[in-house]
Amino acid sequence: MISYKLYNSVINIPTSWDKLTVKDIFLKTNFLNALELSSPDHISSFYLAIYNNQELVGIAIIQRVEMYLDNIFRKTSDHTLKRLGKAAIARIVRGNALIVGNLMHTGQHGYYFNSNKIHATVFFETVFKALKSLEKTIKKESNKTIRIIGFKDYFKDDVIHLNTHIFDKNSMYKVKVQPNMIFNIPSHFNSISDYKIALNKKYKRRYNTAIKKSSAIVKKELLLEDIKLQGNALYKLYKHVSDQAKVNSFILKRNHFYQLKLDLQSNFKIFGYYLNNELIGFYTLILNNSQLETYFLGYNPRYQQEYQMYLNMLYDMLEYGIDHKFKSVVYARTAMEIKSSVGANPNDMFIYMKHTNTLFINPLLKFVVNTLNPIKKWEQRHPFK
Repeated sequence: MISYKLYNSVINIPTSWDKLTVKDIFLKTNFLNALELSSPDHISSFYLAIYNNQELVGIAIIQRVEMYLDNIFRKTSDHTLKRLGKAAIARIVRGNALIVGNLMHTGQHGYYFNSNKIHATVFFETVFKALKSLEKTIKKESNKTIRIIGFKDYFKDDVIHLNTHIFDKNSMYKVKVQPNMIFNIPSHFNSISDYKIALNKKYKRRYNTAIKKSSAIVKKELLLEDIKLQGNALYKLYKHVSDQAKVNSFILKRNHFYQLKLDLQSNFKIFGYYLNNELIGFYTLILNNSQLETYFLGYNPRYQQEYQMYLNMLYDMLEYGIDHKFKSVVYARTAMEIKSSVGANPNDMFIYMKHTNTLFINPLLKFVVNTLNPIKKWEQRHPFK
């Protein structure tokens, strides 16, 4: 007999949750606890446990997101026509949304099930039942109507696409979004020198130039106490980069990096860039089994061009991945062209979503998603011989 239970806090999750054979740190309770304690105020999480005869066989993360104009569009100083257009789009997407997955990170980090214990079709049907139950609970407890339901970030070979009949039944649209940029590290790469040897002349010069420009920068890993002491500086640098996004559905809390380090410990890394003892940039990594996941970063724009800080961060992330024998570096879905110049390749991703006002709004939703998250034209670079 299939049953399910929804939890609204990590402390209530059963111990069997972490005993599932899922190899994804983003679904483990230590990460979920850090996220719960440091999520933006308008994002809250629910944890779905699915049972077969009282045995835990599947899990899912559901985030409730309260989206309004300022949460969707970071800058509102555009001319009148653009402001009106943004306001029109915001009227469609604003309000409460339920997202299966992690809105704050690229990739399928929203569900897992044991296919030997529960069929995929039954699993997804149960997820939809839980979503409907959660909708009713939110309406009853806070008098808020869920406007949007979404399942985010699936590669084209994900099992979810074999169950489109369930999503069609629930009026869900399948939408292609920007790709996830991933560098699959060749097995013969034992150091960054092997990477450099593999580059063609143009990109070898580019690499050497970037390294030379950053020679004045001191790079070091920040420990927990360092992160605490540098908290305001880290947040300011993060905001410099985050605020450049025209569309961004969240802003991190100031304690986000500290909380992640506290809970993930050695599986979360922050590396700082210092110039004359001043922190001018940083990047973060999450060690996710065989995958090295790049996370948030920040830098002082005053120094970005002179020291090629962003490009150096990409190289440094890769060097860490090679040195520590990761199979891949997940660079996520921004700045595709420069990431491809380092050697990352695009991997297509899809989302499923719907507006609960299916009669009037749903036909417009696909257009709105493409407007908010357009598939940008960019030229893929090929840095290897």
